[in-house]
Formats: sequence, structure tokens, C-alpha cells
Amino acid sequence: MHIEPGLVEGAKIFLSVATAAGALAYAAKLAVNTVKRDGLLAFALRSAMAVALVFCFFEVLPHHPVGVSEVHLILGTTLLLVFGVAPAAIGLAGGLLVQGLFFAPFDLPQYGMNVTTLLVPLFATAALARKIIPESTAYVDISYAQAFKLSVAYQGGIVVWVGFWALYGRGVGAENLASVASFGAAYMTIVLAEPLIDLGVLALAKMMHRLQGSVAVDKRLYSAA
Repeated sequence: MHIEPGLVEGAKIFLSVATAAGALAYAAKLAVNTVKRDGLLAFALRSAMAVALVFCFFEVLPHHPVGVSEVHLILGTTLLLVFGVAPAAIGLAGGLLVQGLFFAPFDLPQYGMNVTTLLVPLFATAALARKIIPESTAYVDISYAQAFKLSVAYQGGIVVWVGFWALYGRGVGAENLASVASFGAAYMTIVLAEPLIDLGVLALAKMMHRLQGSVAVDKRLYSAA
């Protein structure tokens, strides 16, 4: 979902700075709550693992430019379910920053747009998870239907934000609309794969009983809310 360089330029780019600042501020609030609940060590460990994984998702896994952006397997819902929303948010923002600083400096001007595009759908997906997953259900026991809904929410949110930045930057011309549509169609195919990956990771976690109670994963992974 890396926004194409030059898509938004000039004074318009300040909107992305504002939206990213808001998203990061909310992530910081969630981080403080997580530290209070689980401790600094747990939060730091989960966040570090999430950063490393996100960097691998962006830099190592296959990714293809389509239309106004790139199609990546981000696994945002997997990070959310395993590590919790705050470490997942830090992982997405941190992994993206590491990639930009050391491997893709041409993406740094788009960092605000990319962070907004990743984090706002994550927060919405976390809110959806609280609604569709009963408090009595541990995340390792969620159904395919629940995982699918979370994936649609996250990936759909990314497509909406990428479309917004494209229209904001280049207007509603036919070529731009076609480029947005091609990206959206390609990206939503991720929805077919991500719920299966989520359930596979959760099934593996269910077999790894040693992780239950570990600071390395979110408590909700194995326990009711």
C-alpha cells in the first residue's frame, strides 16, 4: 500500500502530516494504556517483534506495484490478534519507518500518508473485533467468519484511504479513477488469503501452550476479555 511518489505534492502534503500526527497520538494513548495494563516489558517486546515482522512483510515478502500504490501482504489483523492493537500500531509505523530510512528513502515523503493508511483501519478493525468477538471467546478460538470480517474491514479501510489520497492529489480524472480501481481490485484479493493466514497463525498459537501467560503475546489471545 505504499503511496506512489508524487501522488500528493506541495501544500497538499500537510494534510497527511496532520492525519498521521492524529493517528500516532492515538497510538501513543493506546500504548500508555497497554503499559499500565501489561507492563513496559510486555509492550516493548511485542512492539519490537511487530516492527521486525512488518519490516519483513514490506521488504521481504512479494509486493507488486498496481495503479496508484503497491499490493502488500501486511497481515494487520494477525498482528492485532496476536500482539494487541497498540503493539500492532507501533509495529506498522515502526516497520514502515525502518524500511523507508534504510531501504526506500524515496518513500519517506509519503510516510504520513502511509502511516495514516495503515493505522486508521487498524483502529477501526480493533473496534470491530470488540463488537463481533464475544468477551467469552479467546482469539485462538475465533471462527473463519469472524476473521474474514476483520480482514475485510482492515483491507477495505486501506483501499479507501489509498483512494482518498489519489483523488485528493490528482483529482477525479478518468485515468486516475481507473488507476484507483485497479489498485482496489488487486488489493482486495488479499482478503481471500489473510483470514486463512490468521486462522493458521491462531491454530499454531493454540498448540503452543507455553505462550499462554507469556509477555510476548496479548492476554486476549488465550483468555476471555
